[in-house]
Amino acid sequence: MPILARYSRLKVLISSGGGAVIRAAVMRINLCARFDPARRGDRHDDGRARLHHHHHGRDLPARIRP
Repeated sequence: MPILARYSRLKVLISSGGGAVIRAAVMRINLCARFDPARRGDRHDDGRARLHHHHHGRDLPARIRP
């Protein structure tokens, strides 16, 4: 599943901060995967990608308005 689709399913408002995005993402991760040290890098990469899409979404209204 593409990361943009996973980000859009978090149901986080665009006006919310990055911490809210991370908290919502952590709550969606399976408990076994959440605490697995072998998957730590994957979790960090996923979080960075979600934050990237969140910041891009926050900048979008400013670019649309004249």
